[in-house]
Amino acid sequence: MSTDTNDSALTRAIAASETEDPTARRILDAALEQFTLLGLRRSSVDDVAKRAGVSRVTVFRRFQTKDKLVMATLLREHGRFFQQLDAAVAGLPAMEDRVVEGFVAALRYTRAHPLFGGLLRLEPEVVLPYMTVRGGSTLSATVTYLTGHLRRAQQAEGRPGDDPRPVAELMVRVAVSFLLNPAGCIEMDDEDQARAFARRYLAPLLDA
Repeated sequence: MSTDTNDSALTRAIAASETEDPTARRILDAALEQFTLLGLRRSSVDDVAKRAGVSRVTVFRRFQTKDKLVMATLLREHGRFFQQLDAAVAGLPAMEDRVVEGFVAALRYTRAHPLFGGLLRLEPEVVLPYMTVRGGSTLSATVTYLTGHLRRAQQAEGRPGDDPRPVAELMVRVAVSFLLNPAGCIEMDDEDQARAFARRYLAPLLDA
């Protein structure tokens, strides 16, 4: 099976988490609330089960381990993140503008999100593995999402037909690096600075 097929299946799984299996959806709702309020370290599967109104056995049947429950919660929030990005760039006809505004929207959404931004501030040492060494699934899903946008832009704007996945992955990795470690010589304190950075350094990658 090709990488594209695997990534497409992953993206579909993220979308399906919103609509399939009401019990799993209730568990994920409870996990999001639990992790947001008390963090990952202080939260147990029992805590999530109690908040969801189900038994711990029910949680384990669907998610097997706490790590998988955490990843499922993060993946579902990534699906919602994609919806927010789509809304932010929907009215922009040029892909260059979509890249710029998408980068700004991504930073804004992630920093303000109670789970992503909150855990990075409260428990960075706990959440970092889920966004780095254990973050292959979320990275893959985000790259697949952006690759689709870039491929459609190639067709609509007559850009070169090379595979856009490497450019998409580079853009995603740059964005993640600023989320994980915002300190540096590049000022990114407000949206105007983020917008200027994206237009100068990310948008030109479209023609790479």
